[in-house]
Amino acid sequence: MKQRVILISGANGGLGVAIAQMFLQESPANLLWLGVHNRRERAEVLVRENPERCFCLALDVTRPESWQEAVSEILARHSRIDVLVNNAGGHADSLLATMPPDSWQRVLAINLDGVFHGCRAVLPTMISQRAGRIVNLSSLSALLAPAGQANYAAAKAGVLALTQSLAKEVARIGITVNAVCPGFVETDALAHLAGEERKAFQMRIPMRRFGRPEEVAATVRFLACAEASYITGSAIKVDGGIL
Repeated sequence: MKQRVILISGANGGLGVAIAQMFLQESPANLLWLGVHNRRERAEVLVRENPERCFCLALDVTRPESWQEAVSEILARHSRIDVLVNNAGGHADSLLATMPPDSWQRVLAINLDGVFHGCRAVLPTMISQRAGRIVNLSSLSALLAPAGQANYAAAKAGVLALTQSLAKEVARIGITVNAVCPGFVETDALAHLAGEERKAFQMRIPMRRFGRPEEVAATVRFLACAEASYITGSAIKVDGGIL
C-alpha cells in the first residue's frame, strides 16, 4: 500500500476537518499534516485520535515564510509531499461602497494569496517527484457572485484562474491542479441561519437542502486519487444544482 503525505490548510474548520477525516478513512497509509493558524481544537482532536498518522503544524497562509517552514518540517519527516489541499478561507462581507480597504486586502490575502503561497511552497518538491495533486477550494461565489461579497467573490474567482493557469504549466510532469466550488454547506459559516431565513436560502437550491461537509470532502478526495490522473484545470461544483 503506497504511503501518501497530505497537507491540508485551514484544517480547523468544519470543511477542513471533514476533508482530513475523508483521507484518514481512504487508506491507513495516508499521513496527514493539518495546517492551522488559530483555533486548533478540532485539528488537535484528530491528532489525538490518530497519533501515528495525523500531525498539526502552525500555518499562517498569508505569509510565504510560514508556508516554507511548514513544508520544511514535513520534508524533514517524510522527504515528500504528495497532496496539497488549499482549504483556508474567510469572509468579511460588505457592500463595496462601504467596504473598508483592510477588509478587501485581508480577504484576498487569505483566500487568494494563500493559495499562491501554498502552491509555490510545494511545487519544487512535486516537480522533483514528477508527481503531485493540488486541490484548491474555491466557491460558488466565484461563478455566481452575490451582492456584498465583492472581495470574497473576486478572491475565489482568482483561485479558479490560478488553478487553470498552473494546471497547464505542470500538466506534463505528472502534477494535477483542480478546484472545488462548494455552494451552501453545513459549516460554521451558515450557523447564523435559522427559521424562515434558513428555509428561504434552501428554496434557492434545487435539491432544497444544504450540502454536507463530507460531500465536498469526497470530491476533494477523488481529485487527489490515482484514478483522477487525467483531470486537471477543472472546477467541480458541489452546490445541489444551483448553477
